[in-house]
Amino acid sequence: MIQQATFLFISGAEIAFILFIAIMVFGADKLPEIARGLGKGMRTLKDATNDIKHEITKTAEKNGIDTSVTKDVKKQLDQVKDDLEDFTGSVKRKF
Repeated sequence: MIQQATFLFISGAEIAFILFIAIMVFGADKLPEIARGLGKGMRTLKDATNDIKHEITKTAEKNGIDTSVTKDVKKQLDQVKDDLEDFTGSVKRKF
């Protein structure tokens, strides 16, 4: 059985069709400007999110709140995620 690569549950043919429609609607000369604007917007959002996380962590440490609990929870979640991926990987290979 051949497994096709998907991105966000969208196949390659669907992505190509969406790009074709975008080129038809906006034109080939406008697409780089649109992509650049989306990239800048995503970068701004990521920077703002990181600033908020940093400010919350700094405030929690300043007020004496134990932040190691979140690190322990994240470590446990990552371990469960890895175990689940190992399990589903073996199931996928059997089919």
